[in-house]
Amino acid sequence: MEGKRKAATHDEYIDGLPEPRRADVRALHELVRAAAPELVPTMAFGMPGYGTYHYRYASGREGDWALVSIASNKNYISFYVTAVTGDGYLAESYRDRLPKASIGKSCIRFKRLSDVDSGVLAEIVRRAAADPPYPLTGD
Repeated sequence: MEGKRKAATHDEYIDGLPEPRRADVRALHELVRAAAPELVPTMAFGMPGYGTYHYRYASGREGDWALVSIASNKNYISFYVTAVTGDGYLAESYRDRLPKASIGKSCIRFKRLSDVDSGVLAEIVRRAAADPPYPLTGD
């Protein structure tokens, strides 16, 4: 995955990016920290993550993942939000409020932070933190 790096900290990951991407990813990092300061930062997944949880599928497969994470890819920024609502994935429920973004089940992709409404991203983070798919581990 292009967005994964060998950085040990969020700052190291962000500082290793070229401008203007560095400024956008730093602003996203600050947005997440302000919107949900209770989400513990992690770099366990090769990208800045916030709030970890342990999942277990009916098949028996299990692991740990971040509730929210950011990846700087070659052509866009990926903003992952692994949260669900009663109707499906949280990210997908904001499709109409983020018209310039490409939105998958749990990924919001955009070229520049200015292409999306930061207030909407903060709202998504707050909702994800308030109702994660599994209990957060506090890692």
